[in-house]
Formats: sequence, structure tokens, C-alpha cells
Amino acid sequence: MEAILHQILARSVDRNGIDPDHLNLNTTNSTLIGMQRKYCHLGECDMSWATIRYRPSIAGNTIYLIAFAALLGAQLFYGIRKKTWSYMSAMIMGCLLEIIGYIGRIMLNQNPFIMNNFLVYLICLTIGPAFFTAGIYLCLSRVITAIGSDTSRLKPKMYTYIFVGFDLLSLILQAIGGALASTAKDSKGSKTGRNVMIAGLVSQVISMVIFFIFWGDFVLRTRLAKTSGSLSRTQPPLYESLRSTKLFKLFQYSLFIATVLIFIRCVYRVIELQGGFNGHLANDEATFMIFEGPMIIIAVAALTFFHPGRVFDDLWVPAGQGITNHSGLGKLENSSETNELTEGGVFVDTAYQRV
Repeated sequence: MEAILHQILARSVDRNGIDPDHLNLNTTNSTLIGMQRKYCHLGECDMSWATIRYRPSIAGNTIYLIAFAALLGAQLFYGIRKKTWSYMSAMIMGCLLEIIGYIGRIMLNQNPFIMNNFLVYLICLTIGPAFFTAGIYLCLSRVITAIGSDTSRLKPKMYTYIFVGFDLLSLILQAIGGALASTAKDSKGSKTGRNVMIAGLVSQVISMVIFFIFWGDFVLRTRLAKTSGSLSRTQPPLYESLRSTKLFKLFQYSLFIATVLIFIRCVYRVIELQGGFNGHLANDEATFMIFEGPMIIIAVAALTFFHPGRVFDDLWVPAGQGITNHSGLGKLENSSETNELTEGGVFVDTAYQRV
């Protein structure tokens, strides 16, 4: 009988010797708290044991989740309709990560003690915006092709190669940091993961600063060329009608606004993580709800309302290939992009138009 009793008691504790039904709620030992936290429930353990010191708002986070779900639907609609596959892929990945991240925050409301809930929110919302900036880089390279690359210090495709490359580095670092934080057995391991995530965010901030510099330089050189009268002589004729539209001008403003908002958010997250998971910013919901959700929602809304497929229409693929004149479309017709260009469209005179 005594042996059976010992077996029953042994089954009631985990491998760390923690009895889920009899937690030591008076301990101040951080290691013991970490081992017991996963068995905590609201009203049982002190909120100081939670992964964050507040319960995320159900209403606020649900609104953000619905907003991203709506934006995801719009991106799918325009992406499939206009066949902007690369842009659509980046935007959908970003929206999905945002949705999953806010699901994690809603799960934290139900139980703020579970580390997995915290990591779902932290990793997804940290990584998500990198996909949106990738979409912006894809767009700007095409804008430069349409306006004229002679005033750009970089070739249009280089914007995609260089800055999407920076984004990949940022994503890798943030993913590694998230993995280290999720598998950490102690505060030292958690700190290491956090520092790697910060390095990923910092690399994203630096790349965006460099991006702003090159973009600003292009705008300045273009205006100077326009003032001197030399711009019109070097602009590609294929995009003449596109350049004259108000939508194309508004599209460029939308890219700028989205980039600035994502930049502000990235700076905020660097400062937040720098203070640690127990820091003031990491545990201040009001600041998070201002500098995280709205910044990204407005940015993605701008990138959705002024969708590049609506702006470029059939010129999206030629602009991505760096084609600058009408004869180049004939060459592209025989390339691997033929189906994307010719499906639902015909050549009329010298310009490609959808009918």
C-alpha cells in the first residue's frame, strides 16, 4: 500500500518536482517561480509572476485582429486580381503574423502566466513588419523604373536585392532570438534571446535609415533634373501615361507614410526590448496599443488602398523587369512572364492595355 501511495504522489509532480495542485505561492526564488508559472491560473498566482504585468485588452486586440484580417482579405483580392504575386506574398505573410500575434495577446488575457502565449505574441508581432517593408522595397524599385533610373544612384533592382536582403537578415536574427527566448531555461538564456531579437530590430532600423537616404537622394536629384529640363529626355516612354496620373503620385506618398510609420514602430520596439521583458515599456499596454497596432494598421491600409496593382496595372511586371520602352514588352512576351502579361490583355497600338 505504501508503494502504491508513493507512485500516486510521484505522478502528481512534474520532472522538476513541482506539484501543480500545491504551488509554493510565497516563494521569491525566480527559478522556482519560472517552473511553477505554467501551472498558474488567474486569481491564484500573483500578477508579478505573469509574463507581462497586465492582461491585454480583449476589445482592443480583437479590433486590431479584425483590422488585419480585413486587410489580408483586401490584399488577397487585389493580389490575385492584379497578379502582383511577389508583393502579395510579402503582404500576406506580414498580415498572417500580425493576426497570429494578436491571437497570442488575446490568449494572454485568458492566462498571462503561460510563456507560449507570450512568445506567440512577441515573436509574430516583432517579425511581421519586416514583410511589409519588403513589399515597400519591391514597390520603390518599380517607381524608380517608371520615373527614370538615371537620377538614382542605385539601379532599380538593387533596391530590392539590397534592402530585401537586409530584411532577411533582420528576420533571421529575430527568429533566432525568438527561438532562444522560447527555449531558455533561465534568465540568462532569455536575455540572450532578447538581445538577438534587438540586434534583428536594430538591423531593420539601420537598413530603413539607409533606404531613406537613397530614396531622399533620388527625389532630390529628380527634382533638380526636372528644374534643369533634363529629366524629360531620360524618362522611359512606356510609363508616360502612368506618371501623369494622380494615383501614381498618391501612391508614392502612401509608400513614404507607410515607411515612416513602420520606422517609428521599429524604434519603439527596440527601446521596449532594450528595457527587458520586465521593463516599464514592455508592461505598459497603453504605449503598446499606440505605437504597435495603429502604426502598422495605418501603414498596411495605405499599402492596400493604394495597391501597386491598381496603380501599375499591367505595367507591374515590366517595371519589375526594368523594361523602359514598348519594344521591351515584345521581348517579355516570349519570356517566362508571358502568361502574367498577356492573360486578359492585348497590345493596342504601341501601349499594352487591359481590356
